Amino acid sequence: MGLGFGSKEAGSHAVSFLLGAALPTALLFLLASDRLGEGLSSISRSWGSGALPPPGDGANEVMFKGLPELLPRVAMEDRTVIITSVNEAWAQPGSLLDLYLESFRNGVDIAHLLNHLLVVALGARGFERCKAVHPHCYFLNATSADMSSAKPFMSPDYLELVWTKLTFQQRVLELGYNFLFTDCDMVWFRNPFRHFPVYADMSCSSDDFKPSRAPLDNPLNTGLYYMKSTNRTVQMMRYWRAARARFPGQHDQAVFVNIRHELVSKLQVRIEPLETVYFGGFCEYHDDPEKVCTIHACCCIGLETKVHDLKDVAADWKNYTSLTPEQRQKGGFKWTYPTRCRDSMGWRRP
Repeated sequence: MGLGFGSKEAGSHAVSFLLGAALPTALLFLLASDRLGEGLSSISRSWGSGALPPPGDGANEVMFKGLPELLPRVAMEDRTVIITSVNEAWAQPGSLLDLYLESFRNGVDIAHLLNHLLVVALGARGFERCKAVHPHCYFLNATSADMSSAKPFMSPDYLELVWTKLTFQQRVLELGYNFLFTDCDMVWFRNPFRHFPVYADMSCSSDDFKPSRAPLDNPLNTGLYYMKSTNRTVQMMRYWRAARARFPGQHDQAVFVNIRHELVSKLQVRIEPLETVYFGGFCEYHDDPEKVCTIHACCCIGLETKVHDLKDVAADWKNYTSLTPEQRQKGGFKWTYPTRCRDSMGWRRP
């Protein structure tokens, strides 16, 4: 299920030995290492533009209070966590969070992944609702925006919400945890981890995937991405967040698309797009229920619109999985066309 990234225990013993023998050698060893652990987080002080306060800083401890203690309880054996984020509107009964959680229970052998899902609430009432339906919730009190209601696309509060999630994700990486982030306007069907390239620092969904293109020429969508905890990915998060000032009024995805080539050339980050046959969305999906892992309500504006069309997808899946193997083999499956979502964008794909 998860990917292995080396033995933490062996690394810890090695670092302890080197520190005891020669501190400068230990520093060089850690800073040169591609693997980011808690030792690196506590030693490095090269934070640069877009960086969070260093570990041990009072502001950092307030912003991420309890996170270092929570992550070990949620993470898989290889220190990977699944992360999604909600405000009060998305966490309301019958809204996106309920659809999201239920899709794990109705998927193919993925209910256990709920044990490794951390729901980040960007508001007190969203946090209370999360705790009523899921065991692993975290209240991120890191924004001054009102997170109690659905936010119009590209409004100031919407932008604050999407940029705040990067602050949290950077801290997760600094603490030595890999993560799979997905937007909450998504339903799950299968375990996605087997489809993430082992060599990539970041695997990211795409709105329109074609294997004939150069990888970064596929239109990337940051509604779903997997990141390893490495020196490169921490620097990447810093660079991404700092680039917000260069693109005022833009959301995180637009900035990421603008700087993707810089991330590769300057930081040597390895970014790979994910195929839409496995990671579909309302921008592009495939009528292949035997391969699909997730479907995202992208190319869609409005909370009620997203909920409506995702409920259709969830119902299609239930109908399909209730068929006998013989009935499935006859083919002819089609997802319900996401009319409301595509109409909300004024666009229809042929």
